[in-house]
Amino acid sequence: MTDDPRPSHPTSFPDEPQQPRPGLTTEMRTKPDHGEDSYVGKGLLKDKTALITGGDSGIGRAVAIAYAREGADVAISYLAEEQVDAEETRAWVEKTGQRCLLLPGDIRDRDHCSRLIERTVAEFGRLDVLVNNAAAQTMNEGLESIDDDEMQGAFAANVFAMIRLAKAAAPRMKPGATIINTTSEQAKVAGKNMIVYAATKGAISSLTVGLSNLLASDGIRVNAVAPGPIWTPIQPIAKSPQELETLGQDTPIGRAGQPGELAPAYVLLASSEGSYMSGNVVAVTGGVPIS
Repeated sequence: MTDDPRPSHPTSFPDEPQQPRPGLTTEMRTKPDHGEDSYVGKGLLKDKTALITGGDSGIGRAVAIAYAREGADVAISYLAEEQVDAEETRAWVEKTGQRCLLLPGDIRDRDHCSRLIERTVAEFGRLDVLVNNAAAQTMNEGLESIDDDEMQGAFAANVFAMIRLAKAAAPRMKPGATIINTTSEQAKVAGKNMIVYAATKGAISSLTVGLSNLLASDGIRVNAVAPGPIWTPIQPIAKSPQELETLGQDTPIGRAGQPGELAPAYVLLASSEGSYMSGNVVAVTGGVPIS
């Protein structure tokens, strides 16, 4: 693999079939790179336990693989319809010798958020890292095309669930624990066809700062990662075949990112390597500025 970031991964995704929600990695023609063959751990999360929402595929799968290779046991939450992807993630985690707990369900259900924390602690005896990664991406043409139910569902999945999970997790966490939220470059770029999605991601960025201020006195760090266009199942759900062919080509690096390229940021923020980082939004955007 070349060190030049421009040609190191695909720059186009022709003939990629569109998918219905929630989308599956197993149905993608061009498979994402989750770091399966490249990520090498250094023991940075030895004896830790992490819960990753949306851990079945995409960025969540890449983070689960990286965390396991760093020595952590991993619980992943996902929709029941994504079971086949979740099983594949578990297989990658277990290849490292770490444990993987599968937790199907819908994080828009407030009681499910509490159960995720309870079951993770019951299984592993502790919770050191909460990665709020699951998200619903909505697209719009004009304002008139925004569906109210879809909008409420997006805020429930992307924002309300994060607050509920943090509320349930923080009392179970010890000093040194971390919460990592997935926001997006859309929090700042705010494309005209992603109004609702961008609004939720802006809320997440603000939530991250607020939580970091609130929980710092407990020794809990809170940060966020802001991805740019990343090749995950969310793309063939939301975008047309024509849009997929040029996905990410308008970034300075000239291509979409791969999930595995996000994992090191999540490892940094979860480990003692990032011990003086809190309230930050780390951009992994292919060069698109978000500040």
